[in-house]
Amino acid sequence: MAVMKLTEAKIRALPLGSGIWRDTEVKGLMVICHKTTKSYACQGDVRRNGRHVRTVRVKIDRIDRIGLAEAKRRAKVIMSTIQSGVDPSAKQEETGITLEKALEAHIAERDLSPATVKGYGYHLDRYLARFRKRAVADISRSDCRELFETLERRHGRTTAASVMRTVRASINTAMRLDESIQGNPVEALRLPTTPKRQVDELDLSAFWVRTEELSPVMRDLQRAFLLTGARRSSLLNARRADFDPERRILTFTHMKAGGSLMFPTGRWLSRMLERRMLDDEPLALEWIWPSPTSASGHIEEPKREGVPSPHRLRHVARSMMIAAGVGYAESALLLGQRLPGASGGYVHPQMLVESLRPHAQAFEDLVLKGAKVDAR
Repeated sequence: MAVMKLTEAKIRALPLGSGIWRDTEVKGLMVICHKTTKSYACQGDVRRNGRHVRTVRVKIDRIDRIGLAEAKRRAKVIMSTIQSGVDPSAKQEETGITLEKALEAHIAERDLSPATVKGYGYHLDRYLARFRKRAVADISRSDCRELFETLERRHGRTTAASVMRTVRASINTAMRLDESIQGNPVEALRLPTTPKRQVDELDLSAFWVRTEELSPVMRDLQRAFLLTGARRSSLLNARRADFDPERRILTFTHMKAGGSLMFPTGRWLSRMLERRMLDDEPLALEWIWPSPTSASGHIEEPKREGVPSPHRLRHVARSMMIAAGVGYAESALLLGQRLPGASGGYVHPQMLVESLRPHAQAFEDLVLKGAKVDAR
């Protein structure tokens, strides 16, 4: 190993294959003359507590890519790191966390609804079987692009985007657990946003006539969907014990956002629920919407021909709440939605049941008026 004051001219004159030439001015800086190329490098001893740990050599760059001044600057930074006892060549330890384990960690970190957890599991089993055992660190941008394109071609753009959001969330969690994962490859994709659902205006009178043709329990269920704006799973999982006829409160315990919602039922809906429970009392079942033939004991599929879906009825309910003069915040709380912003976290709907009751009643009155129903 030769020692000399390195200059641009001397470095150009060094013959290929001549080995290592160390600089006399910048500690650790050297030029290595390989058989076909010349490159800058830096070498130093890592010491901790006065004890020699190891000698490390870090490649800086080829001499045809950077000049001597830049090489000296980088060498000083590297030597400063080495002299602080840190090995700059050491890679961060990888955990080898797989996509499946990352998704499990993502679910464990959050208070998610059973439906959301089930959806994640479905994505993993149905669309990500080839990736579930793959280490997250080994998933590349090209892998993500190929996966998205395949899913889009076979299952449509909306499904493809939804699955890739699951992958993105899982990898974000993996990055917090494994510092060696430097980026999320899904960020290379431009995922389409979920298209807004178009909902037509509902003919309330025709809806009331159509539901009258259904069985009594199904008739009341469809009307309850409209008069509460509740999500499908929230209403179907309601138990008899969840309705308090004296206080006129129906408590939904199966909520997408977690927790529960105490809904102040209007006068007409309260009477309907009381009749419904009285009629079903001989069945001795715990559900408001019982079905002795289903595995769960309650109705599981509410869709009926000629009747809007529960989700469409939820859209209609939100629009009619506004038409009834219910404010944005009040209508959101009646639908079990979280208010945005930091102040939204300070709003607790269970403390506002009676304050929300006039709004729920105004909404119910407007629906019954449109349906031409005598509310007395």
